[in-house]
Amino acid sequence: MHSNVKSPIQYLNDISAWVSCVQEQEQLPRLIVNTAARMMQAKASSLMLLDEDGQTLRFEITTGSRKKEIKKFQVKLGQGIAGYVAETGIPLLVEDVSKDPRWNSLISKNIDFKTTSIACSPLKIGPDIIGVLQIVDRRDGRFFDGDDLDTLNVFANVCAKAIYNCRQVEIVNRKNIELTEQVAEQNQIIGNSREVKKAIADGLKVANTKASVMVLGESGTGKELMARLIHLESARKEFPLVILNCGALTESLLEDELFGHEKGAFTGASVLKMGKFELADKGTIFLDEIGEMSLNMQTRLLRVLQEGIYYRVGGSKPICVDVRVISATNRDIEQEVQKKRFREDLYYRLNVVQIKNPPLRERKSDILLLAHYFLDYFKKKQARLDLEFSARTLEVIRTHSWPGNIRELKNAVERAVIMCEGPLISPEDLPFIVAQKEQVSFDKQQLKPAIKKFKKNFIIHTLESVQGNRTKAAKILNIQRTYLSRLILELEIKGI
Repeated sequence: MHSNVKSPIQYLNDISAWVSCVQEQEQLPRLIVNTAARMMQAKASSLMLLDEDGQTLRFEITTGSRKKEIKKFQVKLGQGIAGYVAETGIPLLVEDVSKDPRWNSLISKNIDFKTTSIACSPLKIGPDIIGVLQIVDRRDGRFFDGDDLDTLNVFANVCAKAIYNCRQVEIVNRKNIELTEQVAEQNQIIGNSREVKKAIADGLKVANTKASVMVLGESGTGKELMARLIHLESARKEFPLVILNCGALTESLLEDELFGHEKGAFTGASVLKMGKFELADKGTIFLDEIGEMSLNMQTRLLRVLQEGIYYRVGGSKPICVDVRVISATNRDIEQEVQKKRFREDLYYRLNVVQIKNPPLRERKSDILLLAHYFLDYFKKKQARLDLEFSARTLEVIRTHSWPGNIRELKNAVERAVIMCEGPLISPEDLPFIVAQKEQVSFDKQQLKPAIKKFKKNFIIHTLESVQGNRTKAAKILNIQRTYLSRLILELEIKGI
């Protein structure tokens, strides 16, 4: 007759199957002690792990008739057989504990559990000991022997790796949850005004359709946030959201970004590059500042939207994509169409559903709500949890015109949190108040230094309103980007 009892080797083969797939820290210890008890034919098995202080062993889990009672106890490092193994890292086999001076009988007496023989192995991750695995008394009454200890050591090594892997998965999962929460917090559309609620409602209505969406609104009104909302509420949310600012690129660079290129397509094209459309396949592509796109690029984009295929720069192989397009512009796009600067057929392709993001001046009831939201966010980021707005500051924030919209408000609050010296943020900590004071100080200056100071402040304010984007700033100032760069150098503008 064949015995139903598995050999240690068979158990170790079985272990390899579950060690790699167990990812829950609560499930793993139970599997370890139950397997150890069955494999070693032991009356009881215990998994003891070191606490964070590195000085105390706690019973993570145990088997046997007294498993509930034993969990109440802890063992100091060096105390008893388990404490000795945890402190030294040396496996230990004790045939008769009553004859071993290291034996601490306190726990056995308290739970009324007679112990004769013990085998105990350290759980090591590299040079570090994280705990011990212990088995107590064979069921057949024999003492544990050297072969038993060797088997237990092999098993303990495998279990230590499994515990380490499980902890790493827990860390990654926790970080993912934290990052997801941070991303969700940073990408919320904040507001209780009727205008904002309508924009959000429109976004949610269109999210689960296949329709192209055009988001209109002034610079800084959160058009990208609206695109993220639509994508995350759509059936495509498990696939990428790829973002491209069309206004920041020349025509050739925009073509390369959208469609990619083949290796050797032009000088410097040393490797194949996937375009944004290819990266967004099955997902969503958000084309910001679509109104800045040249007519030639508009024609190429229209062809992709109509046919669902395109070619990389220098390529002859058609690439098929399934991409939802969300576009945005701060221009009067209908006027651009009338003036023949934007293709009418592309406009109708992109503008199946139109969502308007209101400027901050049209949603004044949200200004203080947003200010407090940004204050809470930057207080945590800068570890200045005691900060609050003064009453005067709140009034200044409420009545300011905010030409840069939410982006300007966010930047203003961030600067105030960084520059504020006391627990209360004063109006003088806000950048536009600083700028106003500096303009007043021009009165008693000579012309040349006053002009230089004005230029510097004016350029700084413009750069801050576009988050340091020099191409955008040059367009607003109606100067060449190269000239703007020269002015930044000459005026010693730093940190933007």
